Amino acid sequence: MRALIQRVTEASVTIDQQSVAQIQQGLLILIGIEEIDSLVDVNWLAAKILNLRIFNDEVGVMNKSVLDIDGNLLVVSQFTLHAATKKGNRPSYIKAAKPEVAIPLYEAFVKELEKELGRTVQTGRFGADMKVNLCNDGPVTIWIDSQNKE
Repeated sequence: MRALIQRVTEASVTIDQQSVAQIQQGLLILIGIEEIDSLVDVNWLAAKILNLRIFNDEVGVMNKSVLDIDGNLLVVSQFTLHAATKKGNRPSYIKAAKPEVAIPLYEAFVKELEKELGRTVQTGRFGADMKVNLCNDGPVTIWIDSQNKE
C-alpha cells in the first residue's frame, strides 16, 4: 500500500459538485492499493500514519502525532499512486489492485484508522471522479510504501 500523507489545516472532497467529506486540522491520506497488499499492510500503514510525529509541539518542533492533537483524517483512494512511468509517456497502472482486491483493503484501512482514532474517518468515494481541495500546512507531505519500509 502506498500513502501520500499531507498535513492540512482543512481538506474536502466534492463529487458531482456535492460535498461528500470535509475536515479541519489533520491529515489528508491519499491511498493506493497494490495487488500484493494484505491486511498486514493495512495494519502496519494505519499504525505508522497515526503515530507519525509531524505536528508542532508548544515550541514549534514536529513532535506530535495526529492522535496527540486530536486531529481529523480524510482518506481518498488513488490508484494512480501506483503509476509506472519508466517506459514512454503514458503511465501504466498494472500494479494497482483491481476493485475486488482494493475495495476490501481500503475499507479495512478506514476501519482500522477509526478504531485507533476512536471516531469516524472522513472518506471520498472509491472509484469516483473526485475533486479534492486542501490547504497543505507547512507544507508537510510524506510518502509511505508498505512494500518498502525504509
